[in-house]
Amino acid sequence: MTQNIAPIALTCGEPGGVGLELAERAWEVLRTELPFFLIADPRHLSGRVPFKEIADPSDVDRVIETHLPVLSHSFAGDARLGSADPKNALGVIEAIERAVSLTRSGAASAVCTAPIHKKALKDGAGFAFPGHTEFLAHLAGADRVVMMLACDQLRVVPTTIHIPLQDVAQTLTSELLEETIRITVNDLRNKFGVASPRVAVSGLNPHAGEGGAMGHEDDQIIAPLVEKLAKEGMAITGPLPADTMFHARARAAYDVAVCMYHDQALIPIKTLDFDRGVNVTLGLPFIRTSPDHGTAFDIAGKDIAKPDSLIAALRMARDMAMAQTAATAAL
Repeated sequence: MTQNIAPIALTCGEPGGVGLELAERAWEVLRTELPFFLIADPRHLSGRVPFKEIADPSDVDRVIETHLPVLSHSFAGDARLGSADPKNALGVIEAIERAVSLTRSGAASAVCTAPIHKKALKDGAGFAFPGHTEFLAHLAGADRVVMMLACDQLRVVPTTIHIPLQDVAQTLTSELLEETIRITVNDLRNKFGVASPRVAVSGLNPHAGEGGAMGHEDDQIIAPLVEKLAKEGMAITGPLPADTMFHARARAAYDVAVCMYHDQALIPIKTLDFDRGVNVTLGLPFIRTSPDHGTAFDIAGKDIAKPDSLIAALRMARDMAMAQTAATAAL
């Protein structure tokens, strides 16, 4: 193993879901490829693969090729496969906090998170956040973060995310879009090693508004901002009709697509690579990736869950950490 980075901290997520079994499968594939360790209660592991408790992330290199390294974290309850136990809520939250602390201290190079169950966290520990992303932003003291979905063929960023479609037009502002684009470009440079990111900005309406015939947001909000950023020297185009910007020839012309709403961004990437999409949180002072799926209670413990997305998330965290190290060294 030749990675010149600290190991990646992988959180266990909800113990009753597929996170732990996928961590075991990921270790089987990646144990000679990249350094990572699992933060979990050893009692919750299946025993399917050999594991070894470590005292510190610095122990990973001497363990990982023969054993899954586990940084032990005690949970109050057992792992009930197929359901969430609110007794484990505090342990899930503390594992995330621990991963962030280790990454910010430099002991780990990135945070990779297995899926959590928000209701169980709320019921068991009064978790006050809609999900991982908002909690990580809180831990980092970040005012604004951006969600990116990425695979080998495409990176997409939705400007508005989990809101009703009928609210998108009134939520979309020039300020929101500009902040989203600037955070995206900054992290593509510093965490992905893309020196001059090329940004494609979708329109909101069909045919990007068609000159106002199908809505005015494209001409009044998106186009002026794209022109402003282009004049600053940013490699940016748009607004582009969303129905023609995701075929192979179009994708070759940009490094990231900034879209206006959730499905506009996620449908193309999930169509291109459903099993290996990675969720990346941009705008944090550390690297965070996660698999693009949930706890999958219905198949937990059945040995049929695919580890592809978690493997891709760990590899992307590794690549981002190496790019960030190179960018820092170049300063």
